[in-house]
Amino acid sequence: MNPYITNLLILIAIYIILAVSLNLALGYTGLLNLGHIAFFGIGAYASTLLTQAGVPFIASFIIAGAISSIFGFLLVYATKKLRGDYLALATLGFNFVIYSLMLNWKSLTRGAAGIPGIVKPSFFGFTIQSNISYLIFVSVICIFCIYLMYLIVRSPFGRLMQATRDDEFGLRVLGKNTSVIKYKVMIISSFFAGIAGSLFVHYITYVQPNYFTLTEIILVLTIVIVGGIASLKGTIIGTFVIVLVPELLRFLPLGSSVLGPARQIVYALILLGILLYRPRGLFGRADLQ
Repeated sequence: MNPYITNLLILIAIYIILAVSLNLALGYTGLLNLGHIAFFGIGAYASTLLTQAGVPFIASFIIAGAISSIFGFLLVYATKKLRGDYLALATLGFNFVIYSLMLNWKSLTRGAAGIPGIVKPSFFGFTIQSNISYLIFVSVICIFCIYLMYLIVRSPFGRLMQATRDDEFGLRVLGKNTSVIKYKVMIISSFFAGIAGSLFVHYITYVQPNYFTLTEIILVLTIVIVGGIASLKGTIIGTFVIVLVPELLRFLPLGSSVLGPARQIVYALILLGILLYRPRGLFGRADLQ
């Protein structure tokens, strides 16, 4: 397989996990979380530091998700009284805090220099070296994660998530603790974001704070909105659309100084078009409040 295509498919698989996990909180529960990319970064750095300390990859992979879950719980706890725009601003601020820690805690993260030489995944005596092998590995993980999240949204708990989004007050009247539901959802959502971060850094074998900036938040949020709020299928298709369409610009005679801004313009045009003509996205089943 062409190395360029292999690289794109690996990144698409990772972003599918990340975007679907955001849709659990945003689409199915109504939590406007703009700090999701921070959990991605926490998982990336946690997995990196653990493997460099000699912890096996499988353990580092799971612990990275667990550490992200802890931060997800803390974020919900700190913002439990906020709703709507105020919640969005608070979670966005959380992302900036985590980014600042990554950038300035140099004794741990090496700051802007980043951490090179991250090991490839290794388990049961087998080390993944080639990109084709990594594509197979990340595809299996992606399918398994999607299946788990599908089971969650189709379960009785998944119906409680959607009821929290649609009528939180009514659900409280029925005696359900919506705060606990939000805690659980954010823990689950941030766990999957953390393991996506682990898969990302062990693929590129390098991590630095600039991978987890506002640009990445816009990218993942665009995927969810374009694919459709509260739609797993839509998020998967949206990931392919948002990742692949801007790649077409690489085949145009554009300089490197133009290519980056042009990609952002394409993201913006796609997002505006979807919001104007299909406010729920391609396959959305709920409105973005």
